[in-house]
Amino acid sequence: MSYEPPTPPANLPTEIVNTLNESSPEQLRDVATYAEALAEHKEREARLEESADQEEVEERPDDLPDDVPAKATITIKEINDNRYYYWQWREGDSVTSKYKGPVNPDE
Repeated sequence: MSYEPPTPPANLPTEIVNTLNESSPEQLRDVATYAEALAEHKEREARLEESADQEEVEERPDDLPDDVPAKATITIKEINDNRYYYWQWREGDSVTSKYKGPVNPDE
């Protein structure tokens, strides 16, 4: 009974296949462990880059005042039957608001 060696992936460069074919079983297991760890590292780096790119897209809005943090959101408050926009963000346990302007500019 003869055993056939495994077929390498077609996209693997010939020099890597040749090096692996010349390696001992112990070296091959070390290569497998290293290759798996390296693949995980590169995938994690790609995810971090992708999330950093998304954060860059979510830069400060042009109308955001200097004293309002970028994490602030816009809320609408109704006061005396008039509606107003406010910047709102959390500072520790409290929520801070800053007036932005009327919902309807004619008000």
